[in-house]
Amino acid sequence: MTVTRWFGLLIAVVLATATTSPAVAESYPSKPIKLILPYSPGGIIDYVGRQIAQYLGESIGQPVVAENRPGAGGITGTDVAARAAPDGYTIVLMDPAIVINPTLQPSMPYDLFKNLTTISIVSTSPEVVVVAPQLPVKSMAELVAYGKANPGKMNFASAGVGTTPHLAGELFLQRSGVTATHVPYRSIGQSYPDIMANKIQFAFSSIAGALPFTTDNRVRPIATTGTKRTPVYPDLQTVDEAGLKGFEVDLWLGVFGPAGLPNDVTTKLNAGLQKILKNPSLIKALAKVGVEPNGTAPEAGASFVKSEFQKWKKVIADGNIKPN
Repeated sequence: MTVTRWFGLLIAVVLATATTSPAVAESYPSKPIKLILPYSPGGIIDYVGRQIAQYLGESIGQPVVAENRPGAGGITGTDVAARAAPDGYTIVLMDPAIVINPTLQPSMPYDLFKNLTTISIVSTSPEVVVVAPQLPVKSMAELVAYGKANPGKMNFASAGVGTTPHLAGELFLQRSGVTATHVPYRSIGQSYPDIMANKIQFAFSSIAGALPFTTDNRVRPIATTGTKRTPVYPDLQTVDEAGLKGFEVDLWLGVFGPAGLPNDVTTKLNAGLQKILKNPSLIKALAKVGVEPNGTAPEAGASFVKSEFQKWKKVIADGNIKPN
């Protein structure tokens, strides 16, 4: 083969690549997208994740399939996304445990900042404090008083070590001076039979996880953790109002993908999420469980994740909190 002919073939290959790459990019998504939910059914991740999957699939023209992958306080499912091919077909919906676990756990299978891409912080929501019906407690002040009168005799539940309900409970113990034993479950929903039986005395729960049990008074809600009261429980004080000034826990949710996602894929996913989070039907569905849509740009989402990482790192260090 002559040099001239070889050079001509090389130019042809380069031109073909240049013309086909945008076409491939524009075709995304061309097959179903998997949305991993790293907890068992029955909590906020499951409820919000399935709503987002439905609306996002309708918006982008490909099915978005929600898949529960529980384990290790959200680490198992998040690791699946971190190890996935960076093509936009495997993403994960995760809560603040994603920024808590790297500090709390002695080792992690992935690096939050090196192996994951923040696509968008999609929602904000308070938690609700629930107590066993047998407990003689009807307010946050009464819970603190009971805890101090019965040091070390209460158990509190969480959705797993390093999850937001866990750290919210630990923050409460730090701020109130109450002592209690942490009991982790695979999801907050799985703790409710033991709360109803008074084996567990209290929990910080997602509203989605709590509603089926507070609606018929099988457990008692006593406070919420936002900066303002939630329309779902309008008569409940916030923990701040109840006397623990400055106490706030936001059970935000974010959509993440593996590191190395092409910019156009991240942009398309973000645009799709931004669009559906303005849909009145989705807004109404989320409001039922006390969730408000957010919808950050990728850069703002990544900055928020870093700030939340620092916030919870300090709580863990100040409380010398260790995994159970």
